[in-house]
Amino acid sequence: MQEIRVRIPRDRVGVLIGKRGSVKAAIEDMAGVKINVSSVSGEVYVKFTEPPSDLLLPTKLKSVIQAIGRGFNPEIAFELLKDDYMLEVIDIRRFVGDRKNALKRMRGRLIGEKGKARSHIEERTNTHISVYGHTVSIIGRAYNMVAAKEAVISLLKGSMHSTAYRTMEKKMSEIARKSAIDESLHGETE
Repeated sequence: MQEIRVRIPRDRVGVLIGKRGSVKAAIEDMAGVKINVSSVSGEVYVKFTEPPSDLLLPTKLKSVIQAIGRGFNPEIAFELLKDDYMLEVIDIRRFVGDRKNALKRMRGRLIGEKGKARSHIEERTNTHISVYGHTVSIIGRAYNMVAAKEAVISLLKGSMHSTAYRTMEKKMSEIARKSAIDESLHGETE
């Protein structure tokens, strides 16, 4: 029997379990698994009752649980069960070290005044972003993820917001151009 083990922050255990166990039960029903959660350690154990028909399901479930642990609400985290969605977790400490003031300042830059920076990146790239603890996490389709990650890393490296947005827009144009070229090539061969 296959088993997945994931550790999430203890203050996110309640969100994973949900009101009266609703989130945990939804995951168990959707995936045909049994989940045990330790509220003391934050350890989450997922056991498959039978081999999954989708070979990627264990990886997808691990991502769903990690996403909930990184601050996403369960409805957004469930998007990771779709084949073309992925989770990217970036450790802010790689850019600013462990200093609490530097982490706080960087979280503020990523979120922006009244959440404007995060919202702008999310809306333009059609992704979801969570800034939680010492991480910034992104959920989205692979091709949208690239542009969102470019903007986030640009901000983490100290770029002005306008520069980060230009970098993001440039990457989005590049991806759209490549996609159009791929479509025209595939259209000609069919």
